Order: sequence, then C-alpha cells, then structure tokens
Amino acid sequence: MTKFGRIKNILAGLFMIAMGVVLLTMRNGYGVIILVLCVSMVAYGIKSLTNYFTMSRHMVGGNMMLFIGILAIDAGLFTVTLSNIPHIFVILYLIGGNIFEGVIGILRAFEEKRMEAPSWQLKLGTGIISIVLSAAAFVLGAIVRSADIMVYVYCAGLFYSAIVRIASSFRKTAVVYIRP
Repeated sequence: MTKFGRIKNILAGLFMIAMGVVLLTMRNGYGVIILVLCVSMVAYGIKSLTNYFTMSRHMVGGNMMLFIGILAIDAGLFTVTLSNIPHIFVILYLIGGNIFEGVIGILRAFEEKRMEAPSWQLKLGTGIISIVLSAAAFVLGAIVRSADIMVYVYCAGLFYSAIVRIASSFRKTAVVYIRP
C-alpha cells in the first residue's frame, strides 16, 4: 500500500469513528443510517460500473464488476424505500447484511490460509465478530423491538470496521518495491 493509500485509509477510519459518535449522540439516528447506507451502496455501485466501463470489460471475469455495480445500486435504492416500513424489517435487513459480510470474510480467510497468506487471522476474526454482532443484534432486537438497537449495532460495526481499517494501514505490505 502506498503512503497516500495509508493516509486515505486512516482518514476514512477516523471519519467512520466520527460518524459513529455522531449517530450515537443523535436522537433519531434511524433516518441517518438509512441515508448513509443508501449513499454508500449507490456510490459503490457507481464506482463498480465506472470500473467496468473503463477497464474491467476487457478483462477475464470483468463482467462480475457489472453485476456487482448493478446489485449495489439496486440495494442502495431499495434501502431508501425502507424508511416508511416498521423498524424490525430494517433491523433484519442490517443483520442479514452483516451475516453475509461475516460469512464472506470467513470464507476469504480460509482461502488465504490455504494460500499461506500472513493476514488470514485478521479476516477470520473480522468475519466471526461480524456474525457474533449480528446474532447479538437479532437477540436484542427480538427482545427490545426498538430502532435504537439498530443504531447501536450499526455504530458498533462502524467502530470495529474503522479500527480494522486503521490497523491495516500500519501493516507492512507484501509487495516488494524495486527502485530504479
């Protein structure tokens, strides 16, 4: 990772921590979370589509970027429609997303372990924590049935992601740079 990439990751992590603190101090963080989820998924979808139309369509397997971009934009626009339905459905939507992210993280960690990559334990821990956090949110959401649970779970995930992002910025890169 370049120095600019490290600085960008650290700033993004600090922004995520600040956003989590703001969400915790707000009275109605539910609407803001829906807005943040919508904007982030649509932005990721646009980034994936831009990547596809500029470069990935000429690569082997580049069609996957097209599908990811379309699905991300669709999920982002679907998130906007969730603001008028009961909070429990949004909590389930958030929990489902976290469980999916955790399972993907665990599968990637096992793949990296098979390839003897040094950072597989961090991905495994991230996946497990994501699933445990989702299970705790499901249990608390079933007991309390409040939108505040969603805010707390989202902020906890945001803080954890920010810490992992900042920590990964300080890891040494595995790429060898050769200076001319």
